[in-house]
Amino acid sequence: MSVWTHEARLLLRARLAVVGLALLAALTIAALAAGSAEVSRQRAAIAAIPAAQAEDIRAVANYVDRSKDAGSAAYYSFLPTWDAPSPLAFAALGMRDVAPYILRVRALGLEAQIYDGDVFNPELALPGRFDFAFVLVFLAPLFVIALCHDLVSGEREAGRLRTLEALPRGGRALLRRRTILRTGLLWLTLTLPFCSAAVFAGVSMANILLVAFVIVSYLLFWVALTVFVGRLNWSSVANAATLAGMWLILVLVAPTLAHVAINNAVPVAQGSEIALAQRERVNAAWDTPREDTMRLFYARHPQWSGSAPLGDAFHYKWYLAFHQNGDESVAASARAYRAGLQRRDAAGRALGWVLPSVGVQALLTRLAGTDLGAQLAYHDRIRVYHRHVREFFYDYLFTDRPFTRADFTKVPTFREPGKDS
Repeated sequence: MSVWTHEARLLLRARLAVVGLALLAALTIAALAAGSAEVSRQRAAIAAIPAAQAEDIRAVANYVDRSKDAGSAAYYSFLPTWDAPSPLAFAALGMRDVAPYILRVRALGLEAQIYDGDVFNPELALPGRFDFAFVLVFLAPLFVIALCHDLVSGEREAGRLRTLEALPRGGRALLRRRTILRTGLLWLTLTLPFCSAAVFAGVSMANILLVAFVIVSYLLFWVALTVFVGRLNWSSVANAATLAGMWLILVLVAPTLAHVAINNAVPVAQGSEIALAQRERVNAAWDTPREDTMRLFYARHPQWSGSAPLGDAFHYKWYLAFHQNGDESVAASARAYRAGLQRRDAAGRALGWVLPSVGVQALLTRLAGTDLGAQLAYHDRIRVYHRHVREFFYDYLFTDRPFTRADFTKVPTFREPGKDS
């Protein structure tokens, strides 16, 4: 019998080790199932968009067809945008848990629409949803501590340490084998369920291998800490208490304090404040002379300046013009908001080089396409799409062209990256 087989049999006879590995496996599978269920729910919601949208547009078309008014078509048409989850999103939900992945927009002011849902409960957002990233970053270190904290101290307290050191292949080699064996079993407990779920979800082999490497790297960091503390010749209880304190500092306290420090160092207004400012500008436009509104709009968009003058009656081109004026009045704030978020994100990623828990979580969300960068990219796609929608309806409004039922089929549709429609 090889020494490795013998060590494995000894380990599996230890009730604490078996229970610990079984519990970690159960938590991993539960987290993967929860993440997969959430991603499936989001995909189902996105798949339901076309049918619901077609029904909605039919109702709008029935109403608009009576007046042929392009302004009514623009006002009542809510057009869907969406951000489909990546194959790896089930493992690290990231910002998909707190930011909208479906947003319906109209040709009116965008800034008041794009930040809908921007406000969320920070206490719920801090730990994140129970997914694979949560199990790896927050829980896996505790299992490393539980299985490895007494490798040396336990033998010393049982009075076997000197005997083991005197045996052939004993001493440091024996402790090294036990450490490697426990680390390997922990890695397999995390990696095998993840690989099964990833293959089922269609994750690329490169990303699967990269995540497997991240898992073993993170485990090795905590194993190294455990070995270091074990060499201090403290009791098992002291080792466990010290490592638990390290876990508390490295996984919870330090990232939280760093998060607060970054937020204080890089102040960023909430997106809802931009939306509120835009709404105030739009509401003020009702009390502003219409000629002033159109003069400002035509100065920024001279291609529509040849439109017929406004009469005494309400006209949607004035309404949409002051909505766009409202957007442009807060454009600098929107750019500053985005830049501030990116600076915070960059600072958080830099922190990952010091705090492995932060680095692992940031890397997983980056691979899964659920980080801030992915959310801002979705906002960029919304802005491009909204510009096309505006220009489409302006072409009818500023030339007084009638908008027929057939014209609804020409309204631009949102496009996902890499897809034509």
